[in-house]
Amino acid sequence: MFSYVLKRLLLMIPTLLGVLLVTFVVIQFVPGGPVEQMVAQLQGRNTGGEGPAASGAGYRGRQGVDAARIAEIRQLYGFDRPAPERFLRMLGQFARFDLGKSFYYPKDVWQLVKEKLPVSISLGLWTFLVSYLISVPLGIAKAVRAGSRFDTLSSLVVLVGYAIPGFVLGVAMLVIFGGQLQWFPLRGLTSSNWDALSWGARITDYLWHITLPVIASVVGAFAVITMLTKNVFLEEIRKQYVLTARAKGLSERRVLWKHVLRNALIPLVTGFPAAFVGAFFTSSLLIETLFSLDGLGLLSYESVIRRDYPVVLGTLYFFTLIGLVTKLISDLCYVWVDPRVRFD
Repeated sequence: MFSYVLKRLLLMIPTLLGVLLVTFVVIQFVPGGPVEQMVAQLQGRNTGGEGPAASGAGYRGRQGVDAARIAEIRQLYGFDRPAPERFLRMLGQFARFDLGKSFYYPKDVWQLVKEKLPVSISLGLWTFLVSYLISVPLGIAKAVRAGSRFDTLSSLVVLVGYAIPGFVLGVAMLVIFGGQLQWFPLRGLTSSNWDALSWGARITDYLWHITLPVIASVVGAFAVITMLTKNVFLEEIRKQYVLTARAKGLSERRVLWKHVLRNALIPLVTGFPAAFVGAFFTSSLLIETLFSLDGLGLLSYESVIRRDYPVVLGTLYFFTLIGLVTKLISDLCYVWVDPRVRFD
């Protein structure tokens, strides 16, 4: 086991390098970087706000900005050095868990991540809990009643939910429940008068704001977890040890919850780490952007639009590292749940 874990940890290094290298190379060819944006702003200011940059007619090169000023801007953002040198310097910073400083915000990337992380954790935790608390019992009920009308209708409902993208459902709920009926707020995680509310009112206000984003996030996850639970239970119910337990006179409830449940939960339990972390980052981008939740997803989207490269590469490094560690934990959970598994 020690050699397997060590091997997996060593394999994370080339994986991280590959992801960062591909992203860094792509960034070098993306137009409209921070230097170009700064030059465009200077042109607009020099022309009194009436130039092409100010009116949105497009960027027309270095007109109106001398070469010395452009060299200063390139030095400010670190683009005066060759790309290989900048990449190696970035790797050195990441090795020390220094993600650099944002171009747009006067803050370190780590500070931005820590500020936005609670919102993503809040959304992801509710998504994870609601998905499993509903899908697992529903999957068990479908397995016990396989082939019945309940099984057919519930399968139709969860598959329709799976076919509807979360952001499309979110837009529909915003228009209907937030705009027309005005039952829920359109944006934010809390109200503007949050600090003045009592603890009970704060909890109610928080749940009022988080309802629509959670619904938009979990609807698509119901089908996967529900059908996985159903198929695993059906496979276990048809095995010989279940027939033996029934032949010994055990009640159906005891057979289901004591014998079948323990073996059927192995694929679900081993998938907990990946599902738990994935709920924070997988769908947070569109959901947070749609509902104006100031989390990591919205931060990533805005950093790409603004060409805030330290935030783009820093959050990518953070997400990739978490994903690799989570995958390793998921594999180790197989041994923890089923001691018969051996990686060698």
